[in-house]
Amino acid sequence: MVAAQVTSGVGAEPVRWINPVVGALAAAAGCFAASRRGAARAAGAVATAMALGHTAERIGVRTGLPFGRYTYTPVLRPQVGGVPVAVAVAWSGMGLAAHAVAAVLVPDRRPVRRMAVGALALTAWDAFLDPQMLRHDLWRWARRGTYRGVPASNFAGWLGVSALLMAATEAWVGGPDASEGLVATYGLMAAMETLAFAVVFEPSDPVVAVTGGAAMGAFAVPAAVLAVRRRATGTDAGRP
Repeated sequence: MVAAQVTSGVGAEPVRWINPVVGALAAAAGCFAASRRGAARAAGAVATAMALGHTAERIGVRTGLPFGRYTYTPVLRPQVGGVPVAVAVAWSGMGLAAHAVAAVLVPDRRPVRRMAVGALALTAWDAFLDPQMLRHDLWRWARRGTYRGVPASNFAGWLGVSALLMAATEAWVGGPDASEGLVATYGLMAAMETLAFAVVFEPSDPVVAVTGGAAMGAFAVPAAVLAVRRRATGTDAGRP
């Protein structure tokens, strides 16, 4: 996933690498989840997140809810119902990663709080995702917003869908027993996207680099610190 992400950032045709990036992301996330909860639960979490993400996007392009009015262009294929398959796959991969970050940050028996933190962590990723995909003309907003053309309604919609996705993920693989690999995946995406917008992409965009880096970093950094501390002290999610 990292290799494909790097290639997409420096290559001449970055859109070609979107499917490999999100496919590897979801596969890695599923494997990390399986290492803690077993293959059946992990597969259920991935499939449910993909179905939920695709359903939300299909409703979105038809009705404008919950993200606002937008349409997908034909650039990214294959598509099902006017929605690129890669989009649904991305929801599942980063959904599992965001849930794992929340599980580290909220390691006790408070699932509602954990789901809320996970929803915020997943929404933070869109501070990078939407500006990047608009650069590639993968989708278009009916009305441009103030954040690099992205309307505020998009982030409200992301938060709502992310909350539903966190609830589904909690049902499949929930609990404080988080995979360190998933926590690292979230942190890697945060770091790579920040670097890409700061110095790799042409033209660079320091506003997105700072905004997205701060948004994802607010979850990635403390989760990484806690994960390292637990490994160092020989505990896992607060348990001996």
